Amino acid sequence: MHAPSALIAEDEPLLAEALRQELAQAWPALRIAATVGDGRSAVARALELRPDVLWFDIRMPGLGGLDAALELANAWPLDEAPFPALVFVTAYDQYAVQAFEAQAIDYLLKPVQTPRLAKTVQKIQAVLASRAPRPHGGGPGVPRVPSQDEAALDTLLERLRVVLPGAMASAAAEPARERNTETEAAHLTVIQAGSGPRIHFVPVADVLVFEAADKYVRVLTAQQEHLIRTPLKELAARLDPDVFWQIHRGTLVRATGIEAVERDDAGRLHLRMRERPERLPVSRLYAHRFKAM
Repeated sequence: MHAPSALIAEDEPLLAEALRQELAQAWPALRIAATVGDGRSAVARALELRPDVLWFDIRMPGLGGLDAALELANAWPLDEAPFPALVFVTAYDQYAVQAFEAQAIDYLLKPVQTPRLAKTVQKIQAVLASRAPRPHGGGPGVPRVPSQDEAALDTLLERLRVVLPGAMASAAAEPARERNTETEAAHLTVIQAGSGPRIHFVPVADVLVFEAADKYVRVLTAQQEHLIRTPLKELAARLDPDVFWQIHRGTLVRATGIEAVERDDAGRLHLRMRERPERLPVSRLYAHRFKAM
């Protein structure tokens, strides 16, 4: 069995070094593969290094620990490695509660206390030891069976959907809510898309896909494509969530425009839309919409 490795994501260098030193005492066999100072770097380095354990500060510049965990979970190649054991580190009690609800292995409050860290290390070691050996591929024609790793990651994503603030988490969790006249009136009915000296008025009823593209959002109807500058997050807040489903961080689709849902060999979902040639990926965060399929 290989020596376990870890990645520390902490934006305060002194605290990162303190955690590293504490871990050297509590878990001498653990190898710290990298230490980074922001969430984006944490995602990139974790995908590169495939550590066994993640220590994520919840509040980091650019992308916080919860959002980084969500992004990493969506991009993680489960067919190649199990998702790392995840520990959140925070100076704030309310974030510690969020971390616990997100079903991380554990959470630590700053400054890290040695007895508390020792208990966390024991939990992680037990989780790593309990992981079943990864099965060999079944080959062509053999039905794909969801693994224990997939089930664990699905549970993490389910918790993150509930815990994460913002429109993305709200749309993913699909909370039941009372409809009222003001909410209905706020829904967009027409998109104004500029093209040179002309402004096109595109009925929302004709739109099949909204897709983020650099600084623009692509508005796709059955036969046309328009570009608008309104951020997708703002659009999502003005659209009926029962009509337009978020299937990816940068994609909204008309639910009634979905023709088929397909699963590839790696277990990833893709949508085919009626009257559009695109094959649209579904992120793990939103795959729960299609569980019955």
